[in-house]
Amino acid sequence: QVRLVESGGGLVQPGGSLRLSCAASGSISTFYYMGWYRQAPGKQRELVALVEAIGTTQYGDSVKGRFAISGDNAKNTVSLQMNSLKPEDTGVYFCYCDPYGSAAVWGQGTQVTVSS
Repeated sequence: QVRLVESGGGLVQPGGSLRLSCAASGSISTFYYMGWYRQAPGKQRELVALVEAIGTTQYGDSVKGRFAISGDNAKNTVSLQMNSLKPEDTGVYFCYCDPYGSAAVWGQGTQVTVSS
């Protein structure tokens, strides 16, 4: 079984930056994709960013140019650098991992609040 441990998040003022990290452990050799989704109150969960094992990245339209994802498929970790944060970036951020040979898993989520 694969387990995800998230870190980072918190409260930041508009225009500020935060960094999220996620590490996968357990029965995992490497992953197809790792990344982040988020969910704001009353809204559906949406893609923030994904990184493929070969390095290809994918971003949600609302974060392009502001967020940057990086992954290490040897260590099974992923980080998300979030810059120029806006109040609409507020939500619970969930780490996602699609490992080789196992079902995809989700982290417990970490709160990001952008407010003055």
